[in-house]
Amino acid sequence: MKKILENYKIDIIATYKLALPIIAGQLGIMLMGFADTVQVGRMDRGSVQALAASADANGMILNISIVGYICLQIISPLVSKAQTENNFSECQRLLKANIIIALLMSFFCGIIIIFISFNMDVLKQPIEIKTLTQEYLWIITISLIPSFIFTAIKSFTDGLGFANLSMKITLSALLLNVILNHCFIHGIWFFPAWGLNGAGVATLIARFYMAATLAFFTFKTPIFKQYLNKINPIGKVNVLIKYILKIGLPSGLQGFSEIAAFYGALVMMGWISIEHKAAHLVAIGYVSLTYMAATGIAAAGGIRVGAGVGERSRIAIFRAGTTALAMGFIFMAICAIFLLIFNVEFASYVKDERVIMLAAELIIWGGFFQLFDGVQAVSLGILRGMQDVNIPTIITIFAYWGVGLPMSYILGFQYDMKHIGIWIGLTLALFASASLLSWRFYNKVKRIEL
Repeated sequence: MKKILENYKIDIIATYKLALPIIAGQLGIMLMGFADTVQVGRMDRGSVQALAASADANGMILNISIVGYICLQIISPLVSKAQTENNFSECQRLLKANIIIALLMSFFCGIIIIFISFNMDVLKQPIEIKTLTQEYLWIITISLIPSFIFTAIKSFTDGLGFANLSMKITLSALLLNVILNHCFIHGIWFFPAWGLNGAGVATLIARFYMAATLAFFTFKTPIFKQYLNKINPIGKVNVLIKYILKIGLPSGLQGFSEIAAFYGALVMMGWISIEHKAAHLVAIGYVSLTYMAATGIAAAGGIRVGAGVGERSRIAIFRAGTTALAMGFIFMAICAIFLLIFNVEFASYVKDERVIMLAAELIIWGGFFQLFDGVQAVSLGILRGMQDVNIPTIITIFAYWGVGLPMSYILGFQYDMKHIGIWIGLTLALFASASLLSWRFYNKVKRIEL
């Protein structure tokens, strides 16, 4: 064991230094949504309905927007590779192409989400939350514009190794979001009491702040000057847009497969009761936090794998991927212990005893399945570092749609295991995805052409 640590010491330290600010930034983004959940759950009246409506709206928007977010994250390993090769003009072209894609994705995702919002009846969810869900959904749909622009620029700065910048901006935006939530939800001072819609307005303002601040620091500070002062023919940018979409859309489909499966589980919860739906949101909030940390490790692993590709070193690729996988699993195992021990305490912020009891049961299962979730998230990240997206996409579709959703329905309703059966189905999906994707990485390393 000691010899292994000595061999991987440089990789562990490098991945840790790169991953830590990315994790903090990712957690900051996720904590905005989690803060909305906690603060809405503490409302004196209508908290269960607001939680259920929030679950529906956030599920819909995440299902569609995840394709855009993952597309925009594709350039991090590409920027890292270009930086390793001292091709600074390529770094600038990648940034320009990513910002254009962010604007395009904002438009197309927004159109799809608005269309879905007018056809919600097909999901057969509780009718009493329909209007509340639609109003909140329209507000946070607008916030996709600054959120996508922030992600586009963040992927550029992360790829260059300046993840600290986006981390600091995200954490300051989180504080702003919490304060505005308190004001707009409850009507503090001269602010109106808008309830759930107030949480949406707070998120909208915080995301505009994030995009504007990161854009200012990136384009107006000397630290990035060497990457932004080259002449870039527009034709080259158009080629990069096509290439990013070619890699990014299959990767986005991977994310959609997973998020859609989890949203399918949420819809099934609504078939049982509104309390089960609210409990699912409470439990998935904690699991999503740990998952976002794993995606930070995945992003760092992908950047280091991309650098290994730039160095044309098979050993560097192998060690970077293995280090990221080990760090992801160990982190998730530590989080699992806390979820198993403090499951009731974590669910107790909701002012409804029935929801607390159901959420506590689901948090226990979350502790188990996130072990596999961490491995599959990191595996996807390091495979993207090698621009390997097509086979991983097939794997994720099979895992979530061929295994997860069918098993969730069978166990939840055919065997009457209800919410527990639904989450067992999700666990089986994550196990299948983690096993196949990690195998894919090691198989790919042996055959990659450098």
